[in-house]
This record gives sequence, C-alpha cells and structure tokens, in this order.
Amino acid sequence: MNRHLYTLLFHFGLPLVAGRLAWRAWQAPAYAKRIGERFAFGLPALKPGGIWLHAVSVGESIAAAPLVRELLARYPQLPITITCMTPTGSERIQAMFGGPEYAGRVQHCYLPYDLPWAAARFLERVQPTLAVIMETELWPNHIHQCAARGIPVALANARLSERSARGYARFAKLTAPMLAELDLIAVQTALEAERFRSLGARPECVEVTGSIKFDLTIDPALLTRAQRPVWIAASTHAGEDEIVLAAHRQLLGQHPDALLILVPRHPERFNAVFDLCQRQGFGTRRRSTGEAVEAADQVLLGDTMGELLFLYALADIAFVGGSLVANGGHNLLEPAALGKPVLSGPHLFNFLEIAAQLRAAGALSETADADGLSQRIAQLWREPETAQAMRAAGLAVMQANQGALARLLAGLGRLINPQP
Repeated sequence: MNRHLYTLLFHFGLPLVAGRLAWRAWQAPAYAKRIGERFAFGLPALKPGGIWLHAVSVGESIAAAPLVRELLARYPQLPITITCMTPTGSERIQAMFGGPEYAGRVQHCYLPYDLPWAAARFLERVQPTLAVIMETELWPNHIHQCAARGIPVALANARLSERSARGYARFAKLTAPMLAELDLIAVQTALEAERFRSLGARPECVEVTGSIKFDLTIDPALLTRAQRPVWIAASTHAGEDEIVLAAHRQLLGQHPDALLILVPRHPERFNAVFDLCQRQGFGTRRRSTGEAVEAADQVLLGDTMGELLFLYALADIAFVGGSLVANGGHNLLEPAALGKPVLSGPHLFNFLEIAAQLRAAGALSETADADGLSQRIAQLWREPETAQAMRAAGLAVMQANQGALARLLAGLGRLINPQP
C-alpha cells in the first residue's frame, strides 16, 4: 500500500473515524469539543514561523517539556506550536505552558487528521521552519506535506519495538518513502536505530541520542517530606484502583495514619474513582478543592492536572500505574528522579529498556496484586535502609543516562541553522 492508497482508504474510513470520536466523546465529553481543529478548521490564532512540536498525548507531552524549555531558551525569537491528539494531552500542555511567561511564545492546538488537505491547511497556518515529532507518531501525509514545502522533520526520542517494526515492514511501500523524508531520527538505542535503517530511513539521518526522559530536572523546593507514612499510586487505569485501595486497606491495619495519594491517569475517571473511594469507606479528600489534608483523611485524590511531580514529592514510595493491567506502564523515571523507591506491576512493555535498567540497579520492585503491593510498601517503611538503597539506585540510573537532551538539541540545531 502506497501513500495514495492510504489516503484514499483514510477518506473512505472517515465515517468510522467520526463514530470512534463520538464513542470517545460519550466516555469523555472533552472529545466533543474543538472538533474543527481535527480537520484544520477553526484553528486558534497562531503566530506563524518557529518550531512545530507534536506530542500525541500526556506521556509524550511530559517528555517533551524539558525540550520545549530548552528550545525557548536557545531560540527566543521562534514561537513553538505544540500539537497533540487527546484532550488529556491538551490539558497537560496548557497546564505546563499556559502561564503568562509563555504567552506569545508557546501556542497550542490539536493536530489535524492525516489527510493531505488538512495537513496542508495546518502547515499554511503554522508555517514552521522545523517540525519535531515526539517518539513514534508517524503520519505519512503530514510528513510528506512538510517535505514538499522544504520543512525539515525530526523524530525525537524515537522508539521502535520489534513488534512495531514488523508491522511497518508489512507496508513497506508506505513506510520506506515516509521514513526517507525524515531529516533526523534521534533514537533511544542502537537496536532501534538499526530497525529504522532497515525500514528505509536514510542512514546518515539516524542518530542514537538516548532517552531524554532521563534528563529530568527537579526543583529542590519539591523535595519535602510529610509527617506521616505516605505512598502514591500514580497514573492508574480502570481495574487498578480496586487493587490499590485493597493494598491501602491492608496498610492501614499496620499504619493507621497512612495516606494514599491516588492519581487516575485520565481526568474523565476522577469522579468515578472518588465515588469508588467513598463507597469503600475511605476518608477521601479531593486535591481540586484546595483544602488541607486532615489527620482523618486516608486518601488524597489527585484530580488536578500538571501537579504529578508535586504529588510524587509528597510521598515516601511511588507506585506507577498502567502496569497492574496490560496497558504497558507509564514513566518510571519521574519518581526515580525525585529519589523515591519505585514500584510497579508486571506489565511494562512500553518501557522495557528503562524498566530493565532500574530493575538491574535495584531501583524497581514489581508486584502483581494487592497483597504483594502492601507487603512491599510495609517492608520499605519498616526498613528505611532498603528504601534508601532503592532511592540511591534510581538516582544513579538517572545520572548515568543523562545527556540525551543535549545530543538531541545539537541535532535540531543543525536543522534550524543548516551549514552552507
């Protein structure tokens, strides 16, 4: 299948796209808003020129934040347009870059669907001098429209699993020309670099830079400690909250003053998780109320956006969700960078390399159920020397892998200011 056939099938599939959007809007009403942007209609006022950066959803947006800040510092004359595909990603982008200090410098909208006319309308409005795509969000028409206009395209912090590579290989007539139009593919590992080359990327455009997620900087003001045993279960998905609450109930039997900070991954689940906590009899405080946590509170529901690092910092121990269910896990490095012992479930296929490094260093502990989770947390509270060893191991892994952001910025700099 080549790009023209792909485009034709995409047009035929628009009713299915509309149906899926309606279904998601039924689950999360935010999907019913700003639909025009998904077809490059009704875009907000956007200052043309500068850098266009695409981060598909929440995780990519968080990973891109240090890159955006460095680009703003290095190229103050260039506006940065950040796009995403999901309401949660949009909310996170606005939470991170909606402050007055970013006004006129960072702008945001949804990325239109990968239709040539929608991609063309978007690029005519934004007119970027550089396009940066986070990780592996590859859209043939957007990339081709950039190439046709002479806009260099970089794939940043790129990942490509063996399974994904096999999938792309089945559509070689579509994949190979698309990858050949990329001007920089900054990959996390040498193995992934070889996969990109074998699929058709130009060898001279593929560079191993490492993962920029290791280049996370932490405000020292965050490093505070509560006066009671506190643990956090962050980025939880449906099916995990019940396990987490069961573990917390067991911990309360040993530590009656223990506090769980429970942070669902998606905002549309905030109310349902709050109701679950109340039905199960936990004294629950919503972070969004702004009220102080009291001694009788057993659960603090993290129902705000942009505060995850702050909430991580309040805890002694961090459990990272999306891992007790087969979702593939979420970013393990944020709690590690804050010096927290990191716990997870067994499903970490989205972060295999990072999980392997943390596991080998002794910074990550995995468990599959409520009993195992509560036992491990109780052990870490009981054995502060074990918790300290995990903290030190996590920080050592972070420090050993830093430098990817600088290498990526060097590559992007060559595209922004090409040498004659």
